[in-house]
This record gives sequence, structure tokens and C-alpha cells, in this order.
Amino acid sequence: MAAPLTDHDILSELEPVVEASLDDHLAAARDWNPHDYVPWDEGRNFAAMGEIDWEPGQSRLGEVARAAMITNLLTEDNLPSYHRELADTFGLDGAFGTWVGRWTAEENRHGIVLRDYLVVTRAVDPVALERDRMAHMTAGIAKPEPGSQFLRSVAYVTFQELATRISHRNTGTLCNEPIAERMLQRIAADENLHMIFYRKLCAASLDLAPDDSMRAITEVIERFQMPGLHQPNFRRNAVLLAKHGVYDLRQHLDVVLRPVLRLWNVFDRDDFTDEGERARDRLAAHLADLETRAARFEEQRDRALARDARRAPVPS
Repeated sequence: MAAPLTDHDILSELEPVVEASLDDHLAAARDWNPHDYVPWDEGRNFAAMGEIDWEPGQSRLGEVARAAMITNLLTEDNLPSYHRELADTFGLDGAFGTWVGRWTAEENRHGIVLRDYLVVTRAVDPVALERDRMAHMTAGIAKPEPGSQFLRSVAYVTFQELATRISHRNTGTLCNEPIAERMLQRIAADENLHMIFYRKLCAASLDLAPDDSMRAITEVIERFQMPGLHQPNFRRNAVLLAKHGVYDLRQHLDVVLRPVLRLWNVFDRDDFTDEGERARDRLAAHLADLETRAARFEEQRDRALARDARRAPVPS
């Protein structure tokens, strides 16, 4: 029996895939400037500069849209943690290193434009936002588990980038404000290209190390959490956003997991040994459980929304 591939082996074997995928990404990526998506003429000074500080009445966003924007921005704010994780996993040499730098630079635009928009338009409390940024960045992200960090990482970021794209696009629609929607569509387009890069890399990993990759994909899906998990009020906001269709379990299952697994041909592959087959069986059972939970959540949400509608005051 051949010895299992190490992360170093996998990185070496996949270097040509990364080079080709990076070329594809650079050909498809569109350069853009964060300042072009911010209505600067709406800006004014705060009390420290002689005018007034933020108050809730200044925001034209509803409660759910504000929660979604804050959640999205705080997630983007933790970029240093993600960069460190990716640099440790991929290394900073060759095509892998070039990708780490390019990805980080592109992702950094998202936090810049979101914060500028929210502060200039006074959509959220900037003092609370800064306090939560400090707490979230200090917490960082969870430490990786033992095993192939590379295989787990490429599986996780494939699903996470797609989930983030969906969250940004749905937030833009929810804002009901054309500038915010245009800005979030631009961010979502970046996230989609990032997802495509990682999806190609994970597909190549499946071909190179089928059993190890299948096990990594299964473990990632079983334990999946969005990267903003440790930000203040994340669980409360996640429930609120799920209730209002920004990102929920049905979208996670039907728009993120199933399409990607289908593209990887996970359930029709014949190159697994018993170990890979067992991981695939676990994955199938987990997806069936998610289907049950998604249906249950939808029923509960529909009942809750119906109750809210009955309790809403009738316009005079």
C-alpha cells in the first residue's frame, strides 16, 4: 500500500493547477475602486469634529438589513486571520504565494467599501461597530484540527466563498437601496470568482488523493460554520438573517453544498477505497439530516412570519 500523500506532496503536485487557475482568475477578474461605490456627498462630521454623533434615526436601513451589513463587514474585517491561515497552509512561494497575495488584496477591498458606505451614510452605529471589530479580530478564528490542513482548507473555502456570495447578494436586495445593492453585487462577484478558484483546486485534490479528500470534504461539511462565528451577537444575527432569507439552511443545502458536490461528481465516483466510501456514506447521511432540519426550519419560520404579520399594526 502506498504511503498517504503529505500536504507538501499535494502542494507540489497541484502547483500546475494553481498556475492555470490563477491565470483564469486574472483574466476574469475586474478591477474596481471602493471609493466609486460610496455616496461621499452624504458624509458629515461626528461630535469629535464639532457636529453630531450617530443616532438610530439617521439610518435608512431596517433592522434586518443593518444586522446583515454588520455581520458581513465584521466577517470581512477578520481578513488578517484568514490571510495567516491561508499563508500557513499554502505557503508564500510560487503560484500558491501569488494567489494568497492576490486573494488577500481583493478581499481587503470588501471591508474598505462596506465600512466607508456604512459610516458615510450613517447606516450603523460606528462606535459599536468599532468595538465589535476589536472583539472579533482579537478572537481570530478557531485553531485547525489535526489532519491534512490543505485538504480541509480548500474544501472549506469553496463552500464558504459561495455562502458569502449568497449572503452579500441577498443583503443587497434586502437593503432596498440602489447604491448598497450595486456595491454588494460587486463584492459578490469577487466572492464567486474566489469560489471558482478553490472549487477547481478541490476538484484536482479529489483526483489526486480521493480518499483523503473525501474524508476532508465530509468533515468540513459536518462541522461547517461561517467564519463570523466568534463575532459579537453572531448567533442572534444569524437566526434573524435566516428568518428573513439572507442565508438559511435551505440555501446552504440547495445552493451551496449540493451544486458543488454534484460538480465534483462525489456520489458517482468509483475511485474510492473502503475509507473513501465510508466518508461518502457519512456525507450522504449528513445531507439527509440537513434536508430534514431545513424542512423543519422552513415550517417554523413560516409560522413565525405569519404570527408577526397578524401582530403588525394595521395602517390607518
